[in-house]
Amino acid sequence: MGPLAFDEGVATLLASYRAIPTGATVRLSKKTSNLFRKRADNPFPGLDVSGLDRVISVDKDAKTADVAGMCTYENLVAATLPYGLAPKVVPQLKTITLGGAVTGLGIESTSFRNGLPHESVLEIDILTGDGEIITATPTNEYADLFFGFPNSYGTLGYSVRLKIELEAVQPFVALRHVRFDRIVDLQETMATIIADASYDGERVDYLDGVVFTADESYLTLGRQTDEPGPTSDYTGMDIFYRSIQRRTTDRLTIHDYLWRWDTDWFWCSRAFGAQNPRIRRLWPKKLLRSSFYWKIIALDHRYNIGDKLSARKGEPPNERVVQDIEVPIENTTAYVEWFLQNVPIEPIWLCPLRLREPASGPDLTGAGSGASGPNSTGTTHAGSDPSSDQVRPWPLYPLEPHRTYVNVGFWSAVPVTPGDPGHTNKVIERKVAELDGHKSLYSESFYSPDEFDELYGGEIYRLLKKRYDPRGRLLDLYAKAVKRQ
Repeated sequence: MGPLAFDEGVATLLASYRAIPTGATVRLSKKTSNLFRKRADNPFPGLDVSGLDRVISVDKDAKTADVAGMCTYENLVAATLPYGLAPKVVPQLKTITLGGAVTGLGIESTSFRNGLPHESVLEIDILTGDGEIITATPTNEYADLFFGFPNSYGTLGYSVRLKIELEAVQPFVALRHVRFDRIVDLQETMATIIADASYDGERVDYLDGVVFTADESYLTLGRQTDEPGPTSDYTGMDIFYRSIQRRTTDRLTIHDYLWRWDTDWFWCSRAFGAQNPRIRRLWPKKLLRSSFYWKIIALDHRYNIGDKLSARKGEPPNERVVQDIEVPIENTTAYVEWFLQNVPIEPIWLCPLRLREPASGPDLTGAGSGASGPNSTGTTHAGSDPSSDQVRPWPLYPLEPHRTYVNVGFWSAVPVTPGDPGHTNKVIERKVAELDGHKSLYSESFYSPDEFDELYGGEIYRLLKKRYDPRGRLLDLYAKAVKRQ
């Protein structure tokens, strides 16, 4: 978009902030969303981010990009691939924004080696609750906000510009789909691949998995290559997740690999009939994408269409069970087997992740009092267990460095339990906590305030909130994630 267009976008953003009445809650005004929790209507206009949806510049030699906060990964990838570069982590859906993936977390098949999207951020311009734009880096006076921003979901501010690292990519990705008859064998093989960065003597650049049943699961291993040859196309009649069961090897362009899940929103397009061959032939190809399915979901949220149709059939309403959770890799089998026995949803997605080498996070114990520089003492800082030597530099989602986790994604619905709204989601939350895991906050949550504090920053979050949103112009994280305000 260029610096001039970016500056114009910033000016529009600030003007829209000033137009919001004093005392009113500040929210974004966006055409799209990847959140699955309902929220209260906002009677006031939101922040105008329409001019902040593009890449500002790409430095091919330094392998970095300056990106406006509301730039979608679809636009970001389109700008970087011509240079043979891509973001280190590209979340699965095209309309996820870079700012959204940082403040709300994101993950993909490079996360076993590249961590989460916020770990590739070098600096970030943030619009705070007071309407000031500050530049936060790992070492400047706003380092506390830099490290506290991930998983804050717009409650500590909104990203305006991000400078991120990129990595070199090859034109194609060669795939292998490895089947397992037992989840424990998949878990053990996954751990070995992560340790060795290879499988059966071949390098592994991308790694994720799908569980269809307790005795049918797969790891998909991707290897970048520049070798020419035929490639598959999963943007039309063919469906990627079904190919995993039919093929042991495959090849995709790097572009199609990055967006392999978007055409059918993993497998969720089946809920709209889009996987029925007769319907699919008539379905406009340009509407085979997650952003269109989101529009259908938005209508359902607004008018309860699904529940009304169920009532006509004499069926109970549904409870949405749309979640991504992380458990330590050694607990993967326990969680997946429990899930398959207790929650009637399949398939489910697996994606391993490890934080990159620990960043030198700041001592956040002084947040709110002006003390926010790097922690020079070498002691354990915010987000870490006081009894442990493990430093957790991202306090609002405190995963342990040097430890492998597995993200488990499941996106469907189950019949409502009479007298207990959210029953299945609550049971899942308890099981995840029991197995030393975390849950992403993009969907419905039911934690008590104390449970939420323990998992998502607690006092550290309150100190950051006090420093960067002292007048409470932005929502509180618990209010936004659990109370759905």
